[in-house]
Amino acid sequence: MSKSTAEIRQAFLDFFHSKGHQVVASSSLVPDNDPTLLFTNAGMNQFKDVFLGLDKRQYQRATTSQRCVRAGGKHNDLENVGYTARHHTFFEMLGNFSFGDYFKQDAISFAWELLTGEQWFNLPKEKLWVTVYETDDEAYNIWAQEVGVPRERIIRIGDNKGSAYASDNFWQMGDTGPCGPCSEIFYDHGEHIWGGPPGSPEEDGDRYIEIWNLVFMQFNRQSDGTMLPLPKPSVDTGMGLERIAAVLQHVNSNYDIDLFRTLIGEVASVTGCTDLSSKSLRVIADHIRSCAFLVADGVVPSNEGRGYVLRRIIRRAVRHGNMLGARETFFYKLVGPLIDVMGPAAESMKRQRAMVEQVLRTEEEQFARTLERGLALLDDELAKLKGDTLDGETAFRLYDTYGFPLDLTADVCRERQLKVDEEGFERAMDEQRRRARESSGFGADYNSMLRVDDATRFFGYEEVRHQGKVTALFRNGQSVPAVQSGEDAVVVLDETPFYGESGGQVGDKGELKTSLGLFKVSDTQKYGQAIGHLGQLAFGELKVGDRVEASVDEERRNRIRLNHSATHLLHAALRQVLGDHVAQKGSLVNDQYLRFDFSHPEAMKPEQIRRVEDIVNEQVRRNLPIHTDIMDLESARATGAMALFGEKYDAKVRVLTMGDFSTELCGGIHASRTGDIGLFRILSESGTAAGIRRIEAVTGEGALATVHQQSDVVRDLAQLVKGDSQNLSDKVKALLERTRHLEKELQQLKSQQAAQESSALRGNVKLINGVKVLVSKLDGVDPKMLRNMVDDLKNQLGSAVIVLATVADDKVSLIAGVTKDLTDRIKAGDLISHLAGQVGGKGGGRPDMAQAGGSDVQALPAALAGVETFLAAKF
Repeated sequence: MSKSTAEIRQAFLDFFHSKGHQVVASSSLVPDNDPTLLFTNAGMNQFKDVFLGLDKRQYQRATTSQRCVRAGGKHNDLENVGYTARHHTFFEMLGNFSFGDYFKQDAISFAWELLTGEQWFNLPKEKLWVTVYETDDEAYNIWAQEVGVPRERIIRIGDNKGSAYASDNFWQMGDTGPCGPCSEIFYDHGEHIWGGPPGSPEEDGDRYIEIWNLVFMQFNRQSDGTMLPLPKPSVDTGMGLERIAAVLQHVNSNYDIDLFRTLIGEVASVTGCTDLSSKSLRVIADHIRSCAFLVADGVVPSNEGRGYVLRRIIRRAVRHGNMLGARETFFYKLVGPLIDVMGPAAESMKRQRAMVEQVLRTEEEQFARTLERGLALLDDELAKLKGDTLDGETAFRLYDTYGFPLDLTADVCRERQLKVDEEGFERAMDEQRRRARESSGFGADYNSMLRVDDATRFFGYEEVRHQGKVTALFRNGQSVPAVQSGEDAVVVLDETPFYGESGGQVGDKGELKTSLGLFKVSDTQKYGQAIGHLGQLAFGELKVGDRVEASVDEERRNRIRLNHSATHLLHAALRQVLGDHVAQKGSLVNDQYLRFDFSHPEAMKPEQIRRVEDIVNEQVRRNLPIHTDIMDLESARATGAMALFGEKYDAKVRVLTMGDFSTELCGGIHASRTGDIGLFRILSESGTAAGIRRIEAVTGEGALATVHQQSDVVRDLAQLVKGDSQNLSDKVKALLERTRHLEKELQQLKSQQAAQESSALRGNVKLINGVKVLVSKLDGVDPKMLRNMVDDLKNQLGSAVIVLATVADDKVSLIAGVTKDLTDRIKAGDLISHLAGQVGGKGGGRPDMAQAGGSDVQALPAALAGVETFLAAKF
């Protein structure tokens, strides 16, 4: 009996765990601290800093099942998804990694044992082919001599992509940095499927399918192209879970594996589709995976960056649902079935199910309105069309800006016996892809990054002053032996009380003192296992090997501690008031305030904000002990400690408990008891994106300062209205009522004035070819009254064209009115556009009423004088 996808995932992890690998959880789809990458698209992403030598782990072997998305930038499979057997926007990458431990010998041996071992995947050996880089004799010989793969099934692949080392079998992280040859393993589906082995003219067929890529990081490529051997060669492998599941379940398409069969059935159910072979079912089944997991990892639909890619995927799925006949919102209904079918891989999403469903539903509803707008815009474009073909640029703009699909544009055009320039559309699409490729990918020179081989022991949980030794100094990214007075530098110590920025908590400030100098620390950052103190040497000299007295700015540290502890109370209070779907989506903790981003589909109500604030202050008054325990990650999770999905945790973690109210994983620095916080006040609650809210708050002295500030405001207001804090509300209400009464009287007076002005203007009417025309510049008239005056004049004159103008604050205000019986001869919008252009402005409106503004006051008289000539030509 074939294994399920979930069983295959677990078997892979179990196998490598048995070989001494640390099982590491999948990282977030939003890459951690990597602005060069749109989405996590490979298993090695979370270990990139380890491969670069910027980070060290407590283990040298790791294995993962990493969730990946390829739907933007240079890794963009979106247009192929659903129409091929193996393309996906979302997939799981199984991988094993060696960080300077084993190399080619063990990597190849492990892969072969897992694939062919009877107790593991038990694939027929004769069905497996392998490729190696053309000059990689070492890998070739291991496959041929030690594993025993027949030489005719080992294929050497050279530089087949146009330049040196540009090969299907040579991997590189970027233009510089770690790189090396790789060995790919292929599965032969059999003669009944067309295709040839890798390297052959028929290699694009579906018979021979790559299932695993073993990357041997062997070199460090320099900016001049030189390949330097890495001191610690490493291994990075990747095997698509969906592909290996298709092989082990004896199907030729990924969409025929158990996971997709289940999802496709659910899609058919919610859309009402009965044709289970429809490609649209595949598209939607794929897209719900990427969309739901992206939302769970904090990505929300928007018009730029990651949010824009998510929006495109959602809209593509919804469009395919509409093609299947779905007549109501359906996409969000697939989140529950997805959670069920993904099993343990969807644990984080299960906790956020309500939020994920809400975001997807809102976007689908918004897209329905977008389609209506798109149709209206398309109608406008077709009304202006000369000829029988809509140009590709316009079709692409409708697609790119409004999400209006090309096939829908083509359908509308076909109904009107029109065509679409699809080649022009494709050119515009290719140009967009080119821009996307240029703006994505690893663009940095990895050899220029700050590398610190030393590790720093942190003593800041217990101390704010500590003796340490300088182990490294850096200026402008380069290691130096000494720093002189006035120079900026990064100082690395063997031991320090300074906290390096992480987990939302800012780095410490303070001083490093020696007998000969003083270094002012303006920030503290982490560099792998080292802590770097950034700042300037105020005087003296600082050398590697010097002993220093490291002193943290204690007052600033204490304010940070209070704010950080308050974020934990705030998180727990939000979940209590709003629900368990609330999850932290980012935070900032400094000495001035705290900022907390969290998942929630709508703005909080004032009473909810007050309730959260009350709950936090209640916990502050309880003066709960704040206690930290060090334990392994699994034990921590067993206690119910909340972890931030996407955060990197070591094997041993700090579990922070606040009495019986809050338990979270946190490496930050905190108060001793909740009572130390003193007072907690929420300053604001706002939205940062769809489904993400933000609270800013203050604690301790900062919170007290806001109380004093508001008290001062109340006192000042009370004095202004000749009242006190007790009757201030009544006094203000009385003032507002009197103001409304006076505004009403003023409006009546202005209306009377406008009527009088209008009557006075009747004497200025002229006849142009039998049409009454009134053009006048008014002095001292409120621009807001012009519309009323035009309405009065229309009523008085019966049939007329009216143009009025006034100047206020060096700005021209213009209005044109045309009675209904004349709009077929002259439209107010045309007339106002003619005038506005002459006074340096623009405007618009309806055929019977249009307004404009302008900045060129001097040009107004000439513009008004020309109105009669302009109208004479029309009549």
